[in-house]
Parts: sequence; C-alpha cells; structure tokens
Amino acid sequence: MAGFWLMGVLLLVVMAMADWLLVTRLFTGENAWGGAVAVTMTWLVAVAILRGMYAFVRAGRPGSVSHAVAVTPEDQPELWEQVRAAAEVAGERPPEELYLVADVNAGVSEQSRLLGLLGGRRRMLLGVPLLAGLTVPRLRAILAHEFGHYAHLDTRRLGAVTMRGRAAVLHTVEAFHDGSTRLHVVIGSLYVGYARMFLRASQSVARRQEFAADQVAARHAGRDATAAALRHLPVLGAAYAHYLETYAGMGGPLAALPPVGQVHGGFARFLAARTQESLAALGAGTRPPRPHQYDSHPPTVERVARIEKLPADGRPDGSAEEPAALTLLRDRDRVFIELEARTLPPEAAQLRRLSWDDLVMARALADAEGWARPLRVAVARALRSAGQGADGAAPGHRDAAAGGAADDALPGLEDVLDAFDRGLLWTATADRMPKPHQASRLVGASARNFIRPRIFDGLAGMVHLRLAESGLATPDIAWAGRPGLALPEAWEDDMDGALDAAVADRPDTAPLRDLLAAHTPGGARPTTTVPRTRTRPGE
Repeated sequence: MAGFWLMGVLLLVVMAMADWLLVTRLFTGENAWGGAVAVTMTWLVAVAILRGMYAFVRAGRPGSVSHAVAVTPEDQPELWEQVRAAAEVAGERPPEELYLVADVNAGVSEQSRLLGLLGGRRRMLLGVPLLAGLTVPRLRAILAHEFGHYAHLDTRRLGAVTMRGRAAVLHTVEAFHDGSTRLHVVIGSLYVGYARMFLRASQSVARRQEFAADQVAARHAGRDATAAALRHLPVLGAAYAHYLETYAGMGGPLAALPPVGQVHGGFARFLAARTQESLAALGAGTRPPRPHQYDSHPPTVERVARIEKLPADGRPDGSAEEPAALTLLRDRDRVFIELEARTLPPEAAQLRRLSWDDLVMARALADAEGWARPLRVAVARALRSAGQGADGAAPGHRDAAAGGAADDALPGLEDVLDAFDRGLLWTATADRMPKPHQASRLVGASARNFIRPRIFDGLAGMVHLRLAESGLATPDIAWAGRPGLALPEAWEDDMDGALDAAVADRPDTAPLRDLLAAHTPGGARPTTTVPRTRTRPGE
C-alpha cells in the first residue's frame, strides 16, 4: 500500500529532475522554447499523477447515497438491534449510518485514513429484498459476516487493513480510467500494473478474511442458518430479477407503474406465494457470472462446505417457519414509498399508477394487439387481393392501405375464420405475415411450420379479446405463476385444441366456432372491436 503511494512520489521526483536537466543542459539559448514544451508536457503528466494520489487518499471516504433510505435507531429500533448485535459478536463497533437500498446485497463501508491503515466513520447498506427474502436468523448471519470483514481474525491480523487497501487501489484505478484525456489512461496503466500485483499479493489474505467472516456469522446465527443463508442468496437474486422484469416492470410499455409503494413492496407478496422449489427454478439453467481473477470471495460452494464442517451447534437453519426479516421494519409501507422516491427516475413521477389487477389487464390487452394485428392485416390483404378482379384495384395499393388501416377497419374474428374456411390461410394469408428475410425462401411444409405459431398467437389474441370484452376473461396477478388472464374452465380445457384445428394444414374452424357459440354471450356474433389481448404478458 505504501508502494502504491510512493510510486506516484517517485514519478514526480523523476519528472522534476528531467525538467531541470532539460532546461539547464539541453534546451538553452535559442532552443529554450523546446524546454518550455517539455516542461508543459511533464506538468500535464504530473497533474494526472497527483490526481491518482488524491484519489487514493480519498478512496475510503463515503459519498452520497441518494438511492437509499436512511433509517435511525429511533425509526427502526428492532433492525438497529440486530445490526448492533452482529457488530458486537465480531468485536467491532456498529455503523454510524444505516441505509436501506433496493438490491439483494449488504455491505459495510468505512471512511479509512492513512492509506487505509486506520478506520473511521462507518456506513451500512442493507437491501430491502434481503429483508423480504431472509428469515431473521439468516439475516443475522449476513450482518455478522459483513462486520467480520473488519475484525482482525486472520493470523496476520491484517485482514481489515487489506480489505481497505484493496478498495483504495481499485478506486484509484477507476479514477484514472474515468479521466477525460488519453494521458490519464497512459499514466493509469502504470497504476493498473501495480494494482494487479497488489491484488495478487493480497488475494490470499482477503479470501482468508472471507472464511473468517463466515465463522463469525456461524458463531452468531448458527452453523446451519449461515450455510442456508449463503445457499439462498443466489436464489434470492434470481427471484428479485424475475420479479422486477415480470411484475414491477409489467407496465413499462404502457407508461404505467404498480400501486404506490409496490414497485419494491410487491416482492414480499411474490415470495410469500412461492415455494422454495419454484424460487430455485427461476435461476435454474442460468450460468453464474464468471468470478473475477482477483475476486476476494471464494466460490459459494467452498464457503458452504467449510461452514458445514463446523461442529453442530443445535440451532435451527432459520427456515420458512421463522419470521421474515421484513417484520423487523416498522411502518413498512412508508419505507417502500420512500425507497421508490429515491430509486425511480424523475420521469417516473409522470407515469400513471394502476392497481395490480388493472395493470395485468392493461398489459394483457396491449400485448394482444401486437399479436393479433399482424394476422388481421394479413387477412385483410388476402381478402382484398382475392377481390381485386372485381373492382380492378391494384394489389400493391390495397396491401399498403391494409397495412395502414385503423384497427376498426380490419377484419374481426369471424371474418378471419371465414377467410380460413375459404382456403385463404395457406394460399394467401400466410405469405403476407411478417417474417425474417431468411425465412422468405422457405416453401411448402417448412414455410407453414415456421409461420404457424404466429398465426396461432394472433388468433389466440383475438379470442382472448372476445372473452375479455364479454367479461369472461379476468385479470390474474398469479404471484405463484405468471400474470395474465384467467379464462373459464371450458376455454382452458378446449381452446388450444380448437386453435390447433383452425391453423392446421387443412383448417377446421368448427371447434372454435362451437366454443364461441356455446360460451360467449350472444353466441358467435360478429366483432368489430379492436383486439388487444395476450394471455400471459412476457411469454
């Protein structure tokens, strides 16, 4: 660490001596202008070096946390009690600041001094998704582990210093890469080389510190609860990513958001409705990120194996029957609302707020429009092309007109089925469905099999719209499954078979017409309403 700092001092001394020699020995008299140029260049380099040294000194100083909610001991005494207990078992002092963030993460940062040799003011960041997804015993393990990073637990008693030093080195290298000139990058390459050496030399100490911090966690929360917490963190990360994309982000294409406080608050409802097996399945088949070659964290499997080798302590693993750590928060709704205000972009304030049911319905309707419209446009073009001889219109003109027609001028569900019965599905409609350029060369069965799923989806969208208009399809948030429309039992059982028959090589629309006649108000009445649905948003 001292060498990292002294490298900058040495470079400055060398450049100062070089400037003195250039000015007094080489560039004299008429060549004095060359000395001025050389001094200017070395001063620019010196500024870059001083910038790196300053970044190294400032590395441990905490910045602003505008994306987080600050909580005081008066606001959240139960949560602070857990934090203080975890610090005490590690033999460390608790943080002066505690912030709640919207990440599956926890960490303690410290305002280090004297190049990281001395610690200072501490700040803890704690993810609200962790509180929602971990029980209290498992949260204790995570908290104790974070404070274990700063305890002198390894044989060299340099663990905490090493952790601060690694953070300072990485911060300095990032400062050079963020520089605005190429000169910063060139000088930064010297620091990058030294940083790699430092990280290689300190990696073993950092990893020993991770194992030692795990032992602090096991001592505080119990062996089994600590191992279970480590195993559950990747599952929780995958579940939160799925929740944000499928539920919280459902209204993105609609310029809409869930109810106030539910962007992050809905995650607890999502977890409560799911089994551990279904949560684990969300991350199944996803390759874990490749660890960095200088990562201080050993593989989770190795950490869990070491913890499980510890003597049994008789304490439970903190499984689902234990209270969720979210119960430690008072006035949770207020916390979720404040967290939204700090994490959502400013333009989110202009978005409309919908209830979960209204959001599911709106997304289902909007998605289905994208599914149904290509089919309706293709059928409209096929019908106009088939009738072009009667009125003499040019087919190209009519195809363009169909593509730009308003939705209420396009054929309805019965019109589409009539076109299929006339034999226009595979002779005229399929060729007019949008497809990638590579698929345009397909012919015969290959072409039909390629486009059939898109025709199936378009027809399904029109059917779902009919059911939604009739009040037979209702929104289903499906916390344990996937949000979409809930259909009557008869449609759930028979609709796929009827659609398959309608888009077969020899289309048979009778099963679908029978369903429409038997299970929609007014039977198989014509429809001119804009179809806008898709059953399961995101599928």
